[in-house]
Amino acid sequence: MSSVLNVIWTALRGGAREMGGAIVDSNGIRILEQEIKLAKEKIEQAKKNLAEVMASRMQSERKLSQLTDDIHQHESYAGKALEQEVEALALVVAGKIAVMENEKSEQMTTVSRLDSQIRQLKSHVKSAEKLIADHERELSIIRTTESVQKATEQVVENVAANNSSLNSARDSLERIKQRQEMKQDQMEAGELLKSEADGNQLETKLQEAGIVGGQADASAILERIKSSRK
Repeated sequence: MSSVLNVIWTALRGGAREMGGAIVDSNGIRILEQEIKLAKEKIEQAKKNLAEVMASRMQSERKLSQLTDDIHQHESYAGKALEQEVEALALVVAGKIAVMENEKSEQMTTVSRLDSQIRQLKSHVKSAEKLIADHERELSIIRTTESVQKATEQVVENVAANNSSLNSARDSLERIKQRQEMKQDQMEAGELLKSEADGNQLETKLQEAGIVGGQADASAILERIKSSRK
């Protein structure tokens, strides 16, 4: 189990060294991807080994429980032998109990040791998974950064290579815009002329009907002045 974890740490450390130059090194991303893949495979193997250790612990726990039950049962046997004053038999049973208690003590030590190993292994696996997740996140950022840089570089190169074409296209758009503005101005001027013509026609009709006055008349003005002097 420890050898598997050592491989994981070695792989991740190697990936970390490559990460620093991943953007400038064309092989950096590929190498780091391979290292992460290898580390994931080793972690899966570590989990299987951890499951085996946990299974061994469960077996030891069951054996410990069985020994406890057997000891209680034989203590009952020894008690009954003493009740029947068969001390020799009680002594034999006591010897059996002693063997089982020694075995129980060994199983308790085994369970305790396995518990400690399981805690450590779980902690190692958790740390390794976190480290891999961090590497995957950094790798994603590196890939995205590289893609953006390549796209930007391509745009800049295309603009530089096709600068005359772009200028020609912009000039063409400007001419189209000017023609559209001229047409709009012509339409607005036509509407204005039509409105003025309609207004003149209405004025003429009102004058003919005597509703509004026409041009000033000298005789009428003279008569108005005479009236004001009286």
